[in-house]
Amino acid sequence: MAKPQEKVSFGERLKQIGMVFRFTAKQDRWFAPLAFAAVVIPLALTVVAFLVWGWFAIPLGILFTLLCLLIVLNLRSNRAMMNAAEGQPGAAAQIMESMRGDWRVTPAVSSTTQMDMVHLVIGRPGVILLAEGNPQRVRGLLGQEKRRLAKVIGSAPLFDYVIGQEEGELPIRKLRMTLMKLPRNLTGKDVNALDKRLKALSARPQLPKGAIPKNMRPPRGAFRQSRGR
Repeated sequence: MAKPQEKVSFGERLKQIGMVFRFTAKQDRWFAPLAFAAVVIPLALTVVAFLVWGWFAIPLGILFTLLCLLIVLNLRSNRAMMNAAEGQPGAAAQIMESMRGDWRVTPAVSSTTQMDMVHLVIGRPGVILLAEGNPQRVRGLLGQEKRRLAKVIGSAPLFDYVIGQEEGELPIRKLRMTLMKLPRNLTGKDVNALDKRLKALSARPQLPKGAIPKNMRPPRGAFRQSRGR
């Protein structure tokens, strides 16, 4: 089941907004001018409305000013976050973990020493694999994961994307919008059942390939003795 969201106090919420302001201002040189305009223009309109309608316009003007500022902050902070995340290992998983909705994210279910990785996401659209790293290597990882998951996902849809800027790849700044546009193929119960099956698959111990080492082999005659009991 999805983890319940913890309640955040008003003071903590203000600290979070302050951190977003500082991060966005550092990453985006257009944020400060746009934020300034989002405050000055509505306040100027509020003054005009006050002269026409009186004190009634002041609270509405303040709310409108805050709304404009939050819209600018939301748009520019998302853009700044995407710019900062582009090219960073594991960025796709971090973006998915911050998305609203019931998305079950397992980062790096498959990876290499060269920082190539495949993330597993379970949601209402179905099963989603997100690959980051060298396109040639991650396509091999994707193929392995698709064969492994095919044993347990049944008829659930399976989507896979390679994150990147080349042809046929998904730019990370379009990741959220692309996944939000996917059809909702599963119900909440389906997502829970699928999540349990995939967790059981990941928890299943993998037997080593090849011959069994001599120190792990049972003593001679043990099998015959057990059958003779």
